[in-house]
Amino acid sequence: MKAMILAAGRGERLRPLTDTTPKPLLRAGGKPLVVWHLERLATAGWREVVINHAHLGEQIEAALGDGSAFGLRIDYSPEPAGALETAGGIAAALPLLGEQPFLVLNGDIWCDWDVARARRIACAPDQRRAHLVLVDNPPHHPGGDFRLNGESELVRPAVSSREDALTYAGIGIFWPEFFSGVAAGTKMKLRPLLDEGIANAVVTGERLHGHWVDVGTIARLGELNQQLGDAR
Repeated sequence: MKAMILAAGRGERLRPLTDTTPKPLLRAGGKPLVVWHLERLATAGWREVVINHAHLGEQIEAALGDGSAFGLRIDYSPEPAGALETAGGIAAALPLLGEQPFLVLNGDIWCDWDVARARRIACAPDQRRAHLVLVDNPPHHPGGDFRLNGESELVRPAVSSREDALTYAGIGIFWPEFFSGVAAGTKMKLRPLLDEGIANAVVTGERLHGHWVDVGTIARLGELNQQLGDAR
């Protein structure tokens, strides 16, 4: 099973830091955000990782190389200026990801979700084509994205009442055919595919009760840096 780290975003809300440094290379707790992911994946037994990039992508390749320093093999999926959005970026990387389910991690999050679970989810004998990790709504996204329907873990869009809504954590397991309708090179967000998959009952989910941070602003980056520093 392979993993993909999404690293193509511009990071507008993290400017001016991201004017000269790509978002995944911003440091927290003494190391770049993307390195936390790579080390966690390697510890859990991963050996092959794909990273997409656009803004300052050459810096990402220079910093991480072929992945051997982490016990991994890294393949890169370069995107044009402006990037391809999440679904478009994943679809463009499918030739590198192969024919089996794969794990996708946003490059600008920090979390303690057990990535080894991805393999168990991918091997489940069911009809799902995507599985999302959800978190309690953070202050900057109070309305959430989806909700879990009882213990069946069926993910449904949050509708008129959002009291039980949860936020997509930027962690998912996907089957290649989930992106079969996205032509390579197309710029496309992930949400339309998720809504369609939910309607067709091929998307499931689970709730993360651990530590998760969306490092989307300088303030949140500073908070995470302090938390990780205190933990050390």
